[in-house]
Amino acid sequence: MSEEGIREGQFFINGDEACAEGAISAGCRFFAGYPITPATEIAERMSRRLPEIGGVYVQMEDEIASMNAILGASWAGVKAMTSTSGPGFSLMMENLGLGVMLETPCVVVNVQRAGPSTGLPTSVGQGDMMQAKWGSHGVYEIIAIVPSSPQEMFDFTITAFNLSEKYRVPVLLMADETVGHMSEKVVMRRVAPEELVQRRRPTAPPGKYWPYQPDSDLVPPMAIAGEGYRFHVTGLTHDERGYPEMTAAAQERLVRRLVDKIRLNRKDIINYEEVGTEDAEVVVCAYGITARVARRAVQQARDEGIRAGLLRLITVWPFAEDRVRELSQQVKAFVVPEINYGQIVLEVERCAGGRAKTLLLPHMGGGMHQPQTILEGIREALR
Repeated sequence: MSEEGIREGQFFINGDEACAEGAISAGCRFFAGYPITPATEIAERMSRRLPEIGGVYVQMEDEIASMNAILGASWAGVKAMTSTSGPGFSLMMENLGLGVMLETPCVVVNVQRAGPSTGLPTSVGQGDMMQAKWGSHGVYEIIAIVPSSPQEMFDFTITAFNLSEKYRVPVLLMADETVGHMSEKVVMRRVAPEELVQRRRPTAPPGKYWPYQPDSDLVPPMAIAGEGYRFHVTGLTHDERGYPEMTAAAQERLVRRLVDKIRLNRKDIINYEEVGTEDAEVVVCAYGITARVARRAVQQARDEGIRAGLLRLITVWPFAEDRVRELSQQVKAFVVPEINYGQIVLEVERCAGGRAKTLLLPHMGGGMHQPQTILEGIREALR
């Protein structure tokens, strides 16, 4: 452990614990949350670790308050995070939208379980993927990253904080129960200061600072409460000063910028992994724990002489639509295994645009696909 209390070295821990350590390495010093399976281990670890390094852990009365608390902490100048699962994620939706409107950097971790409602609290699901994009009301864009291993729970939590600070937006880490609870080797390395994105601070003096006046990349610098800058934040449609402006013109100007600062920077944001797609005639598009199963199925298909490939989505929102469109001109079919009844498959089908067949392999949750199931889907897609 470093002098600052940052863990370094190799550890055998589960994904939830790795997420907590990734947050601490990213500079997170405030966590507010409410326990819920299968995300509780994140809160437990943060409750022990944050006091060791001068951070603050607050157990809130519910998930609504948890989301509000991290927004407030972020405006006070600290990197903040909460974690939850299905029912709690639903409760956070209104204030997630508030975070988008206020342009507040923070990280929300959803360790998905099988739903709807209470569902299967201790079993895997991937049913919140569309909720991540559309769950709050109004027009907005969000960033959502999906880890497939405990190591990625560590690494991608750091990535989530960096994207959040860079684009002044809440970033979602959409894990699943299996990734959260599985234990594997996790290498925690010292993260160099230059690898950590810090929010852009104002260069204008306090008297001339407008909290929503964007730079050329559409992201405004962000002052910290208590440092002499005067600013006003509100969920109402507002002008560059933060003052409410109840006009269609102000709505057009503000909301278009909130969306475009993500859409126009998507090449910087989107990340994915490809295996064997160069000559593929069929591509399996998968994410989270399902991508690990799909990798085995793709290899089995290759062993049979089928030119199969894997497109593993790391960033799910914004969606890698440019890459899917390119692949749709090459392949005969996409196979999309998901632990839900068809969510991301709709995006794949939209981007394929009829140029390639799209086959959904659904699983209702509580368990995972078997490699054989995906292999049979690959064979079926080519018939």
